[in-house]
Amino acid sequence: MISAPYLTEQNIEHFIKNALAEDIGDGDHSSLGSIPVNKTSKARLLIKDSGVLAGVDLAVLILKQIDQNIEIDLCKKDGELVTNGDVGFTVKGNAQSLLSAERLLLNCMQRMSGIATYTHKMNQLIAGTNAKLLDTRKTTPNFRLAEKWAVLIGGGVNHRYGLYDMVMLKDNHIDFAGGVKEAILSTQSYLNRKNLNLKIEVEVRDMEELEQVIETGGVFRVLLDNMPPDQLRKGIEMVAGRMETEASGGITEKNIRAIAETGVDYISVGALTHSYKSLDISLKAYK
Repeated sequence: MISAPYLTEQNIEHFIKNALAEDIGDGDHSSLGSIPVNKTSKARLLIKDSGVLAGVDLAVLILKQIDQNIEIDLCKKDGELVTNGDVGFTVKGNAQSLLSAERLLLNCMQRMSGIATYTHKMNQLIAGTNAKLLDTRKTTPNFRLAEKWAVLIGGGVNHRYGLYDMVMLKDNHIDFAGGVKEAILSTQSYLNRKNLNLKIEVEVRDMEELEQVIETGGVFRVLLDNMPPDQLRKGIEMVAGRMETEASGGITEKNIRAIAETGVDYISVGALTHSYKSLDISLKAYK
């Protein structure tokens, strides 16, 4: 399983339990009513699309959360390229248990595979440059764990997980604080008072704001927002290695290569987790 600070056993178990509670409620009455309690059945995870498979490890945990006795035979792993007709895994176990797990594991795998596929595609477009592809906090509420996990499977890099694990001073923070310098100095004072060891990133809209970031100091990364490649190059030259650089805003398949070739360290793309196409995957019974 891919390692990340948020991918703890406790966090994953909490996610699965909440998702199952939402779906099952006081019982899967369709299965409970129609299928004998001791019926054993088999099913295949059928891939009906092409892309990067993601969510296999999560699907296993979902099945085991439902019923520890379910037998799982993996045919594909997270991160593998799949095509229409492939089988991701086969399962054997209590029929009621398999049906109770079916929709949650498919919801997760279809969406995670879509994200991993799009992340892989965008990564291929910047191959050979030094730029790393980042996700954002533009995620689905209560589904962030799975979405950011899928970005990792697709070869991307996670940005901060939430508001608590890194400081990011964006345009509204700067405007509300009264300016770039004021926002940075106030944040540094706050972190010292609270004894918090958090990195600070600052978003800038123009070269004047960038100059203020450089002069104030104490920032580990600067985000150059909505800047065309020529402006990005100028900004990166001004930074001159003092801090990491990130490009964001208006990043598409058409312009990401040109942006990566400016020498920027990171490119953040919100579309990785909000504008992907889910892969078509189903779980079908067989004898």
